[in-house]
Amino acid sequence: MTTSISPTKVGLPPVPPVEGARRSFTEIAAPYAYITPFFVLFAVFGLIPLLFTFYVALFDWNPIGEHVFIGLDNFSRLMGDGRFWNAARNTVSIWLLSTVPQLLIALLLAHMLNHARLRLAVFFRMTMLVPYVTSVAATAIVFAQMFDRDYGLLNWLLSLVGVEHIDFNQSVTGSHVMIAVMVTWRWFGYTALLYLAALQAVPREIYEAAAVDGAGGVRQFLHISLPALRPIIVFTIVTSTIGGLQIFTEPLLVNRGSPNTCGPIRQCQTLTLFLFEQGFTQFKFGYAAAIGVALFVMVVGFAGLNYYLSTRIRPVKG
Repeated sequence: MTTSISPTKVGLPPVPPVEGARRSFTEIAAPYAYITPFFVLFAVFGLIPLLFTFYVALFDWNPIGEHVFIGLDNFSRLMGDGRFWNAARNTVSIWLLSTVPQLLIALLLAHMLNHARLRLAVFFRMTMLVPYVTSVAATAIVFAQMFDRDYGLLNWLLSLVGVEHIDFNQSVTGSHVMIAVMVTWRWFGYTALLYLAALQAVPREIYEAAAVDGAGGVRQFLHISLPALRPIIVFTIVTSTIGGLQIFTEPLLVNRGSPNTCGPIRQCQTLTLFLFEQGFTQFKFGYAAAIGVALFVMVVGFAGLNYYLSTRIRPVKG
C-alpha cells in the first residue's frame, strides 16, 4: 500500500498549475516571423520568376510585340532542334570533366592537409581560396593563353615530347578540357576547405587509436575520413551538379570571336549559352523560356539522381 505525500505536509511550497496550452500570439508567431524574410525573398526572386518562365514558354513571346499563345509548340520544336541536343551534350561533358576531378582532388588534398604538420598551416589553407576569389575574366584570359595553339605553354610542353600543336579552342574535346580545367582550378580549393573543416571535427584520438591497431593511411582514409565526410560529400556533389549544368561565364569568355555560340561549330556552347543566344540575341523569349524549363528539369533530375546514389554509398568494409 502506497501513500502520497503533498508538498505542504513536508514544508514545501505548493506546485503551481501547468499552463502549457495557454501561450500568447507573439510566442506562437515569433518563430515564423524569423524565417519569413527568407521565404519572401525566395518567392520574389526565385519562385515567381520560375513560374513566369513556365508561363512564357507557352507563348510566341515578342518582347516589343504580341504574345501569341502556342501551347507546347516551343517544347516540340526544342525536341527536334539539333542545336539544343548539341548544347546538352556539351553541358554534360564539361560538367563531368570538371566535377569528378575537382571533387577527387579536393578530397585528397583535404585529407593530406588534415594530417600534415606544417608551419603556417592556416596560411596555406587560406591560399586555396585564391582561385575562388580571382576574377573569372582574368582566369579565362590566362587559361586561353596557356592553351593557345601557337604560343601556349601547354602546346610548348607537348612539343618537347614530339606532339603536334593542338587547337584546343576549335575542337570539341579540346575546348571541353580547357573549360573543365578552368572550372576545376577555380573550385577545388573551396571544396577542399569544406572537406577539411569536416575532417577537423574528427577527434585526433580516433586516428591515433587506428594507427595503434595497425591501420595505415589508406585504411584510415577509407574507414574514418570518408564516413566523417559523407554528409559534406553529398552536399558538394549536389551543388557541383547544379553549378556545373548551369555553367555560363567560362565558355562565354574562352571564344571571344563568337561568344554566344562558343565557336563556329558550337563546339562548347552550353545550354545557358544557347538560352542566352535565343533570348537576348534573336529575341525569341518564348523559345528561350522553353530552354530554361528544359534546363531546370535536367538540373533537378541530375541533382536528384546524384543525391540518391551518393546517399546509398556505404563505407568500405574490411
